[in-house]
Amino acid sequence: MADASVRQLGLLWGGAALLLLALAPFGPWLAAALPPCPFLALTGLPCAACGTTRAALSLAEGRPLAALAVNPLAALGWGAAVAGGLAALLLRLAGRPLPLLPGWPHRWRWPLAAALGANWLYLVARHLTAR
Repeated sequence: MADASVRQLGLLWGGAALLLLALAPFGPWLAAALPPCPFLALTGLPCAACGTTRAALSLAEGRPLAALAVNPLAALGWGAAVAGGLAALLLRLAGRPLPLLPGWPHRWRWPLAAALGANWLYLVARHLTAR
């Protein structure tokens, strides 16, 4: 990737992280405007992304354990996205290059698929025990 592209990526990612942090106080209002999960409405079971918004709201309120309880993978993803964005922005503002990660090797595909599946099973089990 060209240096200009990496610089733009760092600034864009950092700007998105700052925007997420700035919108955090408005999270409950924004979340109320979202439609309910159609998969949950049709099947009675949560989809693999159910709880993503609630996890983000819990993180915005400074409750990481509550976020992990709602949707562990989403909580980790939100946290990594914001932390990585802030780190990328700080690196770019300091004039330092962003470390480039190699493409995802094939050996990561099965563990990632297993993590997604395990997260979904957790969401389904949590939903069924909450009844």
